Amino acid sequence: MPRGIIYVMSSVVPGLVKIGKTRIDNFESRMYNLERHGYNNVVGLKRAFAIEVEDYDEKEKLLDDIFSKSRLLNAELFALDIDLVIQLLSSFDGKQIFPINSTKEITFEEATKARAVKVDWEKVPDGEYYLNETKKDFGAVTATMKVEEGMFIVLEGSICAPTKSDWLPDARKAAIIENNTLMEDVICNSPSTAGWVVLGSANNGWNVWKNELGEPIDIYR
Repeated sequence: MPRGIIYVMSSVVPGLVKIGKTRIDNFESRMYNLERHGYNNVVGLKRAFAIEVEDYDEKEKLLDDIFSKSRLLNAELFALDIDLVIQLLSSFDGKQIFPINSTKEITFEEATKARAVKVDWEKVPDGEYYLNETKKDFGAVTATMKVEEGMFIVLEGSICAPTKSDWLPDARKAAIIENNTLMEDVICNSPSTAGWVVLGSANNGWNVWKNELGEPIDIYR
């Protein structure tokens, strides 16, 4: 049975992943091209998990069947929770290729924990939530976040503090901010990432975002 690699990649669009296969000797080249050039007009692809397995053609077909209802037409793109895909792939017999400094057992455990966190995220009702904080050496940070079907969207017009951090989440990197004002909506994958976009620093999103009564969204957990 031919051996090959099955992989899953995240994208710039939260909840949209790419699942694919490649030959063992072509993996790095494939990742290089996808991470730099995108796929089917989807950019920001990043490798998340890859495993070397026997009979990889059949296993990819199995994944296509399992996730058929979530597949975008004529593409290797799926509207899925990436941690669910990683859980499934890491349960296959085979050798983990990526992440390099980890094991299938650790990867599976981390994906399971991440999915448990997302269950909490789904408890936040759809609607609008507000952030009002004062940042030292800047002043008032005021923002609105819309929760819609499990997505956390920081709305255009929110006031954002500058950041001094060397590390930034992708959502903050992608945010268009002019004169400390967010110029277009930004989709985030967690309340804390949404907080990062406007505060420019690490935060506990469950506490900084509040409903119209001034209650932190932590009450929904």
